[in-house]
Amino acid sequence: MPPENAKTPAGELPPLELLRSFEAAARRLSFTLAAGELHLTQSAVSRKIQQLEASLGVLLFERRHRALALTEAGGVLQRAVTDSLERLRDATARVRASAAPRQVSITTTPGFASLWLIPKLARFTSTHPQVDVRVSATLDVLDLDVSRLDLAVRFVPIGRGVGPALFEESVIPLCAPQVAASLRELSDFSKLTLLTIEYPDHSEAPTADWEPWLKVMVLEDLRMKSTLRFSQYADAVAAAVAGQGVVIGRLPLLRELVRDGRLVAPLGEGAASHRGYFIETSRRAAGNRDAQDFAQWLRDEAEAAQRA
Repeated sequence: MPPENAKTPAGELPPLELLRSFEAAARRLSFTLAAGELHLTQSAVSRKIQQLEASLGVLLFERRHRALALTEAGGVLQRAVTDSLERLRDATARVRASAAPRQVSITTTPGFASLWLIPKLARFTSTHPQVDVRVSATLDVLDLDVSRLDLAVRFVPIGRGVGPALFEESVIPLCAPQVAASLRELSDFSKLTLLTIEYPDHSEAPTADWEPWLKVMVLEDLRMKSTLRFSQYADAVAAAVAGQGVVIGRLPLLRELVRDGRLVAPLGEGAASHRGYFIETSRRAAGNRDAQDFAQWLRDEAEAAQRA
């Protein structure tokens, strides 16, 4: 029996490190296996058990030849310690989860991000002030699970869309009002500068963004005075607003610029591009309520824009 003068005063708990060593040894019925689990030496675990027994004034293990067995007191303590440690682990996990930052991560094209998403984003953050929104604006098609992203808004041909559709796209030439004033007839387009996109992998012709409208207007052979090519659609739009030429307007991305009169449609005729924007969600988004709220917010904003 451990000496009486080593007992812990009544009502005072033994140190947690002693209880953790006891729990492992009681579960494994081996000081050696418990030591390996706790990254301690066998002698260190043995000493901790001896200290615990001394503090309680009872033996917790029967030391048999190459074996351990719990005493009656050891069995009582094991049940209590196991239950308490499990409760602590559960509580710690809940506290950590509640303290973790709430975040929604989304990938989309630079044009959609700068021209449609970002101007509206304050409406989401005002109703979800505790949620951090991370936007990855890129032409690369990122794997959502590998990149640890919640959502993607993909710009793809209608038949290849995955997930809910936000809207289909129509295209129409747009320019600044002062440029439109110089256009009297269709042939005047040949006197202007074409603003277009050059794709980094050269997978598309430089005028690919114009082709749906040119086909509808039967103007595949149209040649303009000069061409300015940009790597980002938003830059081509900025050049159009500055009066540097004519850009193919992607609606509804540019609807607010048209509504505000910063860009106008001199011909007033558009064409369907047979492409659209679709919301794709990752597996991780299923456990992220904020990501689900963001996806619904995107759909609500698209519906509101179409009604307007």
